[in-house]
Amino acid sequence: MRQHADFTGVVTDSVANRPAGWPVSKSTVGFENDYLRVTVDTIEDTAGDEHSRVVVRPRGAVAVVAVDSRGRILLVQQFRHAVQKYTVEIPAGILDLEGESKRDAAARELAEEADVQALEWSHLLNLNTTPGFCSEEIDVFLARELSAVPLDQRTVREAEEADMKHWWIPLDRAIQAIYSGDITDGKTVAAIFAVAQSR
Repeated sequence: MRQHADFTGVVTDSVANRPAGWPVSKSTVGFENDYLRVTVDTIEDTAGDEHSRVVVRPRGAVAVVAVDSRGRILLVQQFRHAVQKYTVEIPAGILDLEGESKRDAAARELAEEADVQALEWSHLLNLNTTPGFCSEEIDVFLARELSAVPLDQRTVREAEEADMKHWWIPLDRAIQAIYSGDITDGKTVAAIFAVAQSR
């Protein structure tokens, strides 16, 4: 490795996150329910100075890029109150069943949200969605060899999922939708580009 000739920093061919932790002198729970916990943590930096940080700590989550036999990917559209939009996303959900593996959770979410099942599964990405204030990690899986869930085994969708729309779109068109601002969900953007890169 060597210093960049013109700018601050090192010239390198590889980078990676690394585990770390600053001491927490105090942590107060501000809110908690079955889905997440919000804490206010007082952390000490390497010089010993203290800083207050709000951390949102949801359960883990999974997401699925389902690709059909013609190379189209499945996108769903549902209402998201926090952003006041019907957002276009890949199927996803939280790890809310005790002891369920991430892959099994991804398969469950694909079936529940889109009435789709898959024979071929592979892990695609691990994402920290907003690491500045949130501990959430999402594991994204790639699903192929798709088939429809039998009618008598389908989930009755409720709340925001009740009027969920389902779209099958060529990968190149999905990429265009990202650049035009029609797809803005972070995990979906990352997953689409990851699938495109792996073609």
